[in-house]
Order: sequence, then C-alpha cells, then structure tokens
Amino acid sequence: MKTYLKSHSCGELRAEHEGQEVALAGWVHRRRDHGSLIFIDLRDHEGIVQVVFSPKEAEEAHAVASDVRSEYVIQVKGTVGRRPPGTENREMATGEVEVRAQGATLLNPSKTPPFYINEETEVEDLLRLRYRYLDLRRERMHRNVVFRHKIVQFIRSFLSERGFIEVETPILIKSTPEGARDYLVPSRVNPGRFYALPQSPQQLKQLLMVSGFERYFQIAHCFRDEDLRADRQPEFTQLDMEISFINEEDMLNLMEDLHTAMVETLRPDVRLIKPFPRLTYAEAMRRYGTDKPDLRFGMELVDVSDLLSESEFTVFQQTLAAGGVVRAICAPGGAALGRRQIDELTAFVKTVGGKGLISIGLTGEGPVEELTAEEFRSPMHRHLRLEEVRAIAARAGASRGDLIIMVADQEEQVGQALDGLRREMARRLDLIDEGLFVFCFTTDFPLLGWNEDEERWDPVHHPFTSPKEEDVPLMDTDPGRVRARAYDLVCNGWEIAGGSIRIHRRDVQEKMFSLLRIAPEEAQDRFGHMLEAFEYGAPPHGGIATGLDRTVMILAGERDIREVIAFPKTKTASDPLFGAPSTVSDAQLKELHIALRPGVVIPKESP
Repeated sequence: MKTYLKSHSCGELRAEHEGQEVALAGWVHRRRDHGSLIFIDLRDHEGIVQVVFSPKEAEEAHAVASDVRSEYVIQVKGTVGRRPPGTENREMATGEVEVRAQGATLLNPSKTPPFYINEETEVEDLLRLRYRYLDLRRERMHRNVVFRHKIVQFIRSFLSERGFIEVETPILIKSTPEGARDYLVPSRVNPGRFYALPQSPQQLKQLLMVSGFERYFQIAHCFRDEDLRADRQPEFTQLDMEISFINEEDMLNLMEDLHTAMVETLRPDVRLIKPFPRLTYAEAMRRYGTDKPDLRFGMELVDVSDLLSESEFTVFQQTLAAGGVVRAICAPGGAALGRRQIDELTAFVKTVGGKGLISIGLTGEGPVEELTAEEFRSPMHRHLRLEEVRAIAARAGASRGDLIIMVADQEEQVGQALDGLRREMARRLDLIDEGLFVFCFTTDFPLLGWNEDEERWDPVHHPFTSPKEEDVPLMDTDPGRVRARAYDLVCNGWEIAGGSIRIHRRDVQEKMFSLLRIAPEEAQDRFGHMLEAFEYGAPPHGGIATGLDRTVMILAGERDIREVIAFPKTKTASDPLFGAPSTVSDAQLKELHIALRPGVVIPKESP
C-alpha cells in the first residue's frame, strides 16, 4: 500500500521491479560499511531488502547512511536493480535485487536496544516482556502475530460461509462462580455491587440460542483468575460457538472440517491424519492414562495386574490388595538406556504424580517367550520371576532391545504417571514426528466428579452440560455413572477445544443444580435468568469453545502461548511493560466506595 513516505514495501520488491524508482521506509535491520559502499538491510512489516549507498551516486544519502545504526528509522529513495551475479541471497525473498539509494532521510534515531533485534538469540523472559514492542520486531515474534491474524481471518470466513453470525457479548457481567475465580470490577454508580469479567460467554451464547440466532460465533476475550503455566494466561481468547438443533455428530463433523481446512490452508507443510480418531473418555484413560493423548507415537498403556496377582514383590502385593493396579508401557529401543538414565526417569516420574517405577530392559535375541533370567535387566531383578517377565513382555508387545516401565498405584495416579512417562520417553527416544498433526476427539465424559473435600458432586465440565438421555434416571440413583454429552478436541497431546450439548429444559437444569447442592434460592439468584429463559421455547442446542491462543501456539510450532500473544502477562499475572497491576489513588478508591483493610501491605512496584 502506498503512503506519503512509501511507494512500496521492502518485502515486495522482486526482479520484475528492476529499473523502477521507489520510496521505502523502515528500520535499519543490519548495516555493513565496506568503505566506499555502505549496505543496509532495510526492514518493514512486509520484509527486508538490501539498499546500497555509494558516495559517487548520492553523496548526501551516503552521509546519512554513515551515521545510522541498528533500529534507526529512515526513508530511502532509489532505483531497483539486480544484484551483481554471484551476490544473490537465495534465503531472502528479495535476494535477487537491491535498491541503489539516491536519497535518504533520518526519520528517528534509536537507542541501542537491550537485546538483538536482527538475531534470534536467547533473551530473558522478563526483559522481553519489559521491552515487548522491541521483542515484537523480531522476525519470529512478528511472524507469529501475523500468523495469528491469518488463523482468525480464516475462522471468520469459514464460519460466515456456513451461515454463522458473529455476535459480541458483554465484558461486564454478573459474577456466577463456576470454577476458577472471577475478576471483579466495582461499580461506581452502584455502591457495594460488582461486575465480573466473563470466564466465558457460556450463558450468553445459550441465551442467544433462545433468542433464535441458530448459528453463533465470537472471537471472545475471556478472563480467569487462576494459577498460570505455559498454556494459560489470566486473559485469553477463544473461538466461541453455539448451534441450535444439533447433536454431537453435527458438532464433531463441523470441527473436523474447520480444523482440517485450517491446517491444509495455513500449514500445507505438515501432514494430517484424516479422519480424526475418536476415543471415549474411558478408552482414552485406559490406553493412554489421559483424556488428551498424543497420538503421534505408540507406547499404549497395558494392564498387567492379573499377571502379578501372585507376585512375591511387596509393592505389587500391597498395591493390588488396596484395590490399585499395575500398568506398563513399552519403550522401543529403550533397553539401551543406562542406570543413570533410569535413575533420571525414576526422579521424573515423581514430578508427574508417581511414587516410583519398575523398569525391565530386554536383551539378547529371539522371541520374548524364550527370554532367560540373564537376558532381562532390572533394578528389581530379584523380585521378578522369569515367567512374570515373559508374560508382561508378551502383553506389552515388547521385543528384544525394548524397555518396559511399570507403575503400581491407584488407577488415577498410575494413569497420570504413565502419561507423563510416555511423553518423556517419546521425547528422549526421538519418537515424535514434529511434521505430523494428529487431532482426535474425546467423548462420553463423566457428567460429575466426586469432591472428597466438600463431599459433594462437581460438574466435570460445567453445570449446563446435558447428560445422555438414557442416563438421566441415574441422576437420582447413581450420579457417578451418568455420562455427559460432552466432547473435547485434542491435538498432539494438547486439549484445544471443549464443548457439549447443553441442557435446554428447566426441570433437567434444576435436577442438575440439586445434584450440585445448589439450593433453589441460590439457583434462582445466580441463574434465574437462564431458568426463566428455558420456559420460553428454548431449542435443543450445543456448542464448543476453542482456545485460540493454544491453537495458534500449536500450529505455529511454539510451546508457550505467550509466544503468540502480542502483550501477555508473566507467570505471576503481571505486566512488566506497563507495570500492572498497580496501585490507584485514594480518590479513585473513594469514588468506588472501596477501603483497603488495615494491615494490607502494598508493594511499591508490580511483582
């Protein structure tokens, strides 16, 4: 796009522009002084082009180039020419050409940046966030932000073509705690009352279905006051969707079509498994120990409890007697790992919920049925009988040279530990194909989970999730067996979307509140608007929410969502750039009718 300072963008110049006079403006990416000639790589939003300054051709322009340094902002006028033979740069899109400068203007100098902009070097996270506007100039970060825009643009186009309409929902809503803590906003004009920032537009999108908007979506900003990690921020963005008159199959097909088209359009360099595999929750937990399995590699969990029912090993005896299980994974080629590496794995498993592990390395040659006592290595060798090892190896599908890893504990802890070990072993043994994207659906989740601390049922997803029709009678007799009409979308071991068919009848919703020990008066106070809406012809409906930040992170090949968010927070929910959160004046607090409790210590600076 032409502007008063630019006739072209730096990144668009090609051989077909040879001979054209151009005006460029941007940042000095790199400067090289060869004595009589000065070469500057000029960078703007579109890319980089080489500019040549010669004192013989343009003395004043050469003088400007002599004084500029990295990240100075300049304008250059000149003529596009082909680079001399042998000097082309095949790694640059503009590498066949250069601009012969005729004029140059310094638009703004720059202090020396606190880190290199023109190199992808390691920079401490707080420093990057403190100078985020400089960090975003770096090629990888700039590319990630542009890639995020392309994904959002693709989503809007895809859904609009299928009859969806985008509806913005309020940011200031009522606090109806359903999981994470709300961010609260005091109301100046309503003293003592508070808004909440939405954790999601869940109730609002269901009300839109009651309103007759059958296909809704929104790129929604959401807020949750919870502890942070690599894939979590206090404010995040999700693709929010809701559709009337659908069932689970309709939603899964739509999500598969959307993500297939998205990946094939925006990441044509990767491979995609089609159709997306589907696992029930029970199957996923049994085979992988998690409801968000990474399916790019094998190493499925196998239950070997029955094979060890007569084991003399105390750990196995005590675990099985207490109702626990013993499960195993087989790591191909893992028998080559040494004692130090096994010790590292033992320490690792304790960080992912396990108490320890039992490893068995299979050596020698021939079928595992012919394994001898001298051909398996284990720190617990004297506790394992040969016939037990042979049976475990056969069930795990192990071969000579493989490593079997077993964990004994209660079922939930075993699954958690082996899920972590499975991922760690895949990384150590280089089993992960980074060029492969495997999406899968997890379905048939439990509707409720028992809260031991408070001795009550909690919703596994949220209180508006519909139970399966055939399981509704169990809500009165055996709530723990009720299955939800819920579904998740997983990619390469990350949960990226979750949704469900919703409750749309008041009587079922009230039954759900009763199971959650939400008294009728409390339900009316917190959710009366929903219950009343269900009495005015609410259609059957369902929806899903996709974590946009996490989706972009995965598709961009990053491992932290902060790498795909323009201005993220730290892991302590602070903003080093703006210094947020910050203190406010007494006058502001007084306007909001807020007084800090005596003894509250306010740090001078944001953490």
